[in-house]
Amino acid sequence: QVQLVESGGGLVQPGGSLRLSCAASGFTLDYAIGWFRQAPGKEREGVSCISSSGSSIYYADSAKGRFTISRDFAKNTVYLQMTTLKPEDTAVYHCAKLKRPSSCSLVPTNYDYWGQGTQVTVSS
Repeated sequence: QVQLVESGGGLVQPGGSLRLSCAASGFTLDYAIGWFRQAPGKEREGVSCISSSGSSIYYADSAKGRFTISRDFAKNTVYLQMTTLKPEDTAVYHCAKLKRPSSCSLVPTNYDYWGQGTQVTVSS
């Protein structure tokens, strides 16, 4: 059974950092994994993704220079290191598995399995 479990969210002050984890089970990391976020009243948006080999990485413009995605094949886990957080980063963050073995994508409809999400709140 495919399962994705996010963790690491929380409340942080502006300028702070968080590291999100996405633990995958039921499949090997032969698929790209993406991180998405959804704020209240807004559409889900792609934040970052990493290909199965780790050689292709994409970031949304809002994440470039502040977020870093990585994967640990031994632990079947993908991480999203977030720094210099801003109030507009507040959202529920989800990780997801790409439908087909492919490079990478920030389009939500290209993903078939999703985690339950972890809340990130950036506030003073």
